[in-house]
Amino acid sequence: MLVLDKPAGLPVHAGPRGGASLEDWLPLLAFGKKRMPQPAHRLDTDTAGCLALGRTQPALAELGAIFAQHRARKTYWAVLRGTGPAEARGRIDLPLRKTSTAAAGWRMEPHSDGQPALTEWRVLGRGGGLCWVELRPRTGRTHQLRVHCAALGFPILGDPFYGTAAPGGLHLLARALSLPMTPPVEAEAAVPEAMAAAFRRVGAVLPGGGTGGE
Repeated sequence: MLVLDKPAGLPVHAGPRGGASLEDWLPLLAFGKKRMPQPAHRLDTDTAGCLALGRTQPALAELGAIFAQHRARKTYWAVLRGTGPAEARGRIDLPLRKTSTAAAGWRMEPHSDGQPALTEWRVLGRGGGLCWVELRPRTGRTHQLRVHCAALGFPILGDPFYGTAAPGGLHLLARALSLPMTPPVEAEAAVPEAMAAAFRRVGAVLPGGGTGGE
């Protein structure tokens, strides 16, 4: 298997309108195998960070089962617009459903008839009118973290869907991935340069000016 640090702005799968996607690079990741590696889970186009791929059919099946059974431990970092929630930690249990209009296109919305969606969050820092949070999704709904943060009243910085666009794009990073395989797999992604200024404002110490919790 492989774990990639996917850049923001690169879709995992090719879309109907064409353009670059991760699929264009899969042949270069075969490393001698006849079968190209395949993504084992989803990661939004605008989200950077850890993405697991299976290099063989058995590995892909094992990874698929791990994600389907919610045994993968996924940790995200986000910078929220505003000072953030007053509490130090909490959880959002808010069902989501897909909606679409001719004017705005599709998006996800909180709704009692939607699919269950649960996110645990913890504040890591605040500063400059922004808030740095760690997010742990317990379900895997489309745009779950983006909608849940917006529902708290503090959308993710740079989110054009549920907040406001900003320089540096969507400040959401799939920071770490832990997989209960044999042997266990642990991976961690660095904060992209485009997000570095905002993370430093909320107290993250990064390379070249100090770390994001490293």
